[in-house]
Amino acid sequence: MHTIEFLTNPALASLFWPGVLTAILIAIVGGSLSWLVVVKRLSFIGQGISHSAFGGVGLALVLGLGGATTGASLASLLVVLAFAIASAIGISALTDKRYANSDVAIGIVLSITMALGFLLHHRAQLIASAAGRFPPPSLEQVLFGSITTIGWADFATAALASLAVLGVTWWYRRAIIFWMFDESTAPAFGVPADRIRVLVLILLATVVVVTMKLAGVVLATAVLVLPAAAAMKLSLRLGIVIVWSITLTLVAAMVGLVAAFEFDIQPGPAIVLALGVAYGLAHFFGPARG
Repeated sequence: MHTIEFLTNPALASLFWPGVLTAILIAIVGGSLSWLVVVKRLSFIGQGISHSAFGGVGLALVLGLGGATTGASLASLLVVLAFAIASAIGISALTDKRYANSDVAIGIVLSITMALGFLLHHRAQLIASAAGRFPPPSLEQVLFGSITTIGWADFATAALASLAVLGVTWWYRRAIIFWMFDESTAPAFGVPADRIRVLVLILLATVVVVTMKLAGVVLATAVLVLPAAAAMKLSLRLGIVIVWSITLTLVAAMVGLVAAFEFDIQPGPAIVLALGVAYGLAHFFGPARG
């Protein structure tokens, strides 16, 4: 089997293990926050953030960021994350100020940042060609992900970001849960609803940016939607839903990676399809279906 060879051959293991471990990290952090996206119906906002992050990827490439060291990888992630957070806050501001409804606000920010991302990516290619450097990742790799572009520096960066997301989520868990179930009355009980909304969007943006190298810009939000959607067909208790979300994401990540190794396909679409199968099984056979 290619999977065993890729993960045990000393000449290949260092190329694929960072991607495998990063997938496990993504499964844990994505599965942990998935319930929030589904219950609060933030999936379309998450999609807008992930597509908007493409502009940040283009900006990081033009700045020459991204490399084999942890420092370069962290710098690239911070630029993309700052861009994604700015996009998320922009969507929130447009929606809250009633200049446009949320769908229109997402469409505005998404289309502008995607167009900017394409132009910046093309500019980065020209700069790399003129300087005689290696070309930046292709559009296909950026949009749909690639396991071979994930190195140990990227894994270390993803680990730091994942710990930060899980720590902040745990610290603010009570305020987030209150805001999630009753946003309109939360301020009367001392919960700053506007700040919690921005905090949640920042957490989601961080998960999306961490997921992008494996699943790509287009499919990054799948790990924030499908796990809890499937888990809520298996149980309606929040704690059990979170456990199911993490478990399903871990299983789908492993199935998707094995499929990618065996059939030489991209891991992002393979993982998302595995999550889709899990949702289908839970929908038709889960005890909480309906």
